[in-house]
Amino acid sequence: MLAMYLAVADKQQVPWKRLRGTLQTDILKEYIAQNEYLYPPEPSMRLVLDTIEFCVQSVPRWYPISISGYHIREAGASAVQELAFTLADGVDYVERLAARGLAVDDFAPHLSFFFDAHNYFFEEIAKLRAARRIWARFMKETMGAKREISWMLPMHCQTAGVSLSAQQPMTNLIRVAYQGLAAVLGGTQSLHTNSFDEALALPTDQAVMLALRTQQIIGLETGVTDTADPLGGSYYVESLTNEMERQAGELMKRIKEQGGVVPALERGFFHREIAETAYRYEVDLATRRRKVVGVNVLKGQERLPPILKIHSDVEEKQIEAVRRLRASRDNAAVSRSLAALEDEARGAGNLLPPILACVKAYATLGEIVDRLKVVFGEYPVLQS
Repeated sequence: MLAMYLAVADKQQVPWKRLRGTLQTDILKEYIAQNEYLYPPEPSMRLVLDTIEFCVQSVPRWYPISISGYHIREAGASAVQELAFTLADGVDYVERLAARGLAVDDFAPHLSFFFDAHNYFFEEIAKLRAARRIWARFMKETMGAKREISWMLPMHCQTAGVSLSAQQPMTNLIRVAYQGLAAVLGGTQSLHTNSFDEALALPTDQAVMLALRTQQIIGLETGVTDTADPLGGSYYVESLTNEMERQAGELMKRIKEQGGVVPALERGFFHREIAETAYRYEVDLATRRRKVVGVNVLKGQERLPPILKIHSDVEEKQIEAVRRLRASRDNAAVSRSLAALEDEARGAGNLLPPILACVKAYATLGEIVDRLKVVFGEYPVLQS
């Protein structure tokens, strides 16, 4: 997708140094939680590191990775697990980039993070505060970063999709508002507020607008953005931050003792940890130790809102567009570019330039992915 964006920039004569944006690209969270991967961990990590290295050198205003705890939390992890596993992933990327010979102060400002904002208000605030502490100490003391910007942890937060209920969906507006407020009080730089009907379907225009207005009211009317750390100095928030930092540190130490993130995920460590936490959560719901309004307490009848339905002609039009592309492009050039990509994949060079060449020849995403699969193979879905 980055290569496609760069190809369009070239076509429009826009210099890469002017481009700004963020890729998610965090493959480690896929193995840990989301299971949307194809290749084995090491070649997948190569693709991620190649992307970061390429952007540092050629697309200087771009964030080539958003290291994500959101999906880990949505898979059933606790706040502490989300914090520890996300930062452990970040540590792994940083150490591998440094091992490639990149200077930490050159690539550190290109890293960003992505966290969940869940229901437990103060816990979420403490989590984000602890994340910045742990990261700053690691970058400064362990990695020896000299620039202040390298110690920072720029983050995006999204309210917790997994917390939304299909029952009484309008109550999700309240959940999202408090979750968004917690993210802002915890110091997020960017925010996504979920729509109230997302437990039912993709959101309608009305639901999207209400979600947008929720964060705009937080930002423009409440005054909570007037200071960087509104709850700093609160005894409860400070003590909770300290405790989350301590617990996350212990989890990160356990990961390190197993040889790092990749060896730990190959042993099923993350899957077992998350599965156990998710099971306890479901037991708490069933026994009402954890209460969810409209789901296991305060149930009531409510008419469901209109939901969005996507018509199949969207898919049909896209299929037809790809067929037209394949019929009109220079297929000999496509074949040459794919062969060059395969040759490079068998070596050790950066894969972004040959992928960009494939894109410019109008090779499809599927063709590029399949050609890399010839070299890298496939990786099975891990079972907890």
